[in-house]
Amino acid sequence: MAHSARKRNAAPAADPEGPGPWRRCLVEGATRPVETMIRFVVSPDGSVVPDVAGRLPGRGFWLSARRDTVKTACAKKLFAKAARAPVTVAADLDAEIERLLARRCLDLIGMARRAGQAVVGFEKVKGYLRGAGAGVVLAAAEGAANGREKIAALAPDVPVIELFSGEELGAALGRQHAVHAVLAPGPIADKLLSEAARLAGFRSPGAAEPGAGRVCNTEPDGNANGLR
Repeated sequence: MAHSARKRNAAPAADPEGPGPWRRCLVEGATRPVETMIRFVVSPDGSVVPDVAGRLPGRGFWLSARRDTVKTACAKKLFAKAARAPVTVAADLDAEIERLLARRCLDLIGMARRAGQAVVGFEKVKGYLRGAGAGVVLAAAEGAANGREKIAALAPDVPVIELFSGEELGAALGRQHAVHAVLAPGPIADKLLSEAARLAGFRSPGAAEPGAGRVCNTEPDGNANGLR
């Protein structure tokens, strides 16, 4: 199943905290879909808290989901300016966001396993891709390139996530180590792709301080935004 961005016809909301699925990035000044951004709130003690689930109470401040954007906001003290009050920003805020986003992705992978929507192992993944549609392919970042190429050749239109180590994937999939896995199409796979796209802004090779791996996909306009 190919994953593509949903078309949007409505204009972005002018108010960054107003109704609608768009918000304004403090650094870029541009409005973007909320699923491509990170929300922050200021806690009662004045600390800036990343709200990756978008559920914490209080006025929210938004940044595009990229490590360099977070670092710029911190360096220019944009959270304090937006809040119009002194705030405390953790020195490792970008690393904390990466950790939280990775946890959300891995939790979704675990959810797919428990729901019987995940297949693990090179041969089992090959067999699944030959006989059924797939929502997303998972490949350990340190896995051999020829193995990934063989899997990709079986389902060239299925997005591949290469953001996690074999140890991370294994823990999510109920085993010690995993290199290849596939998730069935459906809401869990779709949500994982959305969350992985945000994580790619912190772990992709194009991030300011990249981690391992990438999310591979093709957007309709050909632009790379953590996806390619």
